[in-house]
Amino acid sequence: MGEAIDVNGTRMWVEHRGRGPDVLLIAGLSDPAEAWQAQLDGLADRYRLIAFDNRGAGRTPLPQGPLSVPLMADDAAALLRALDVPAAHVAGFSGGSLIAQELALRHPELVRSLVLMSTFARPDAYFRAMTGFWHWMVAAAPSPRAMLEAFFLWVYTPRAHADGTVERMIEEALAFPHQQSVEAFQRQLEAFATHETLDRLPEIAVPTLVLAGEIDRATPPRLGREVAEGVSGAAFEVLPGEAHQPFQEVPDEFNARVDAFWREVDRRG
Repeated sequence: MGEAIDVNGTRMWVEHRGRGPDVLLIAGLSDPAEAWQAQLDGLADRYRLIAFDNRGAGRTPLPQGPLSVPLMADDAAALLRALDVPAAHVAGFSGGSLIAQELALRHPELVRSLVLMSTFARPDAYFRAMTGFWHWMVAAAPSPRAMLEAFFLWVYTPRAHADGTVERMIEEALAFPHQQSVEAFQRQLEAFATHETLDRLPEIAVPTLVLAGEIDRATPPRLGREVAEGVSGAAFEVLPGEAHQPFQEVPDEFNARVDAFWREVDRRG
């Protein structure tokens, strides 16, 4: 079930699914709520899942003013309050994991636990070079298909390119009726590429699970390990043979792992 809700000065598109403990799913660069489809389908028998389109993605408009990770974290907080959610397990992927970090820092009372997938606390030289390339690639690509074919080289495993998964993802993205503009992609990217929380990570006090794909080119395990080392008591796991988006490529494995984590958090109270 989807609806548009007025929160924090914008009209945000939100998807609801299931019943149980509240879980907020925060998507990454360019992705609408549907990026979490395998979790919306696979975990709805155990949780009340909330996924949404960040500003500039899907059905949520791009703001006229500056776009920043703290602003998008405030959007997430306002959304939880609008839905009368006192606190939620929060899972963020890539750019969404940066929003999740800021949400836990700016609105700690709303966060019950954190799952940070394909995350980082500050960009390094390689990351800055990569995102600089993406910034002009989205404008220079001769077609939307060509842009996705290039972009997905950083996102999915060689296995997914070989078995048809990437081609299916491209077809679904091209068929999606709410296409992201070049400007929105670039402005989201600029916000995520300037993310910096390393010195503030010790302030996060909720149970935290950091997951990294072994062969992730965009956010390699060294970046996730840095986040886990900064959050007191955080668990860090590397998923063998996986790249940037294991929650899509191996959803059953991902879902089982986060389900076990959330159950343990709830058991401990």
